[in-house]
Amino acid sequence: MEEIRIIYHTDEFDEFYKSLDITVQAKFDRIIAMICTVYPINTKFVKKLVNSELYEMRVSVGYNEYRTILFSVNHSNIIEATKIVLLNGFLKKSNKDYEK
Repeated sequence: MEEIRIIYHTDEFDEFYKSLDITVQAKFDRIIAMICTVYPINTKFVKKLVNSELYEMRVSVGYNEYRTILFSVNHSNIIEATKIVLLNGFLKKSNKDYEK
């Protein structure tokens, strides 16, 4: 498929990604590829954080929920953006919702 978006990532994201199990990395790879190639991004995978210009990428593997903070470089709406930066990731430790 043709790439609609280019994904950049920080050293912090690279460090987080390298710390993940290979099966989790594979899931991240699939979701990142989907973000690059699918025009309307499914909100199951990317959601805007409330009162912020940032978004979260959501990766579920088994009972583990991983989040990556990201933003669009050249448009305020991530769907319209062609450049996206992955900032950092973390394993969500509880089901408690934080402010999105």
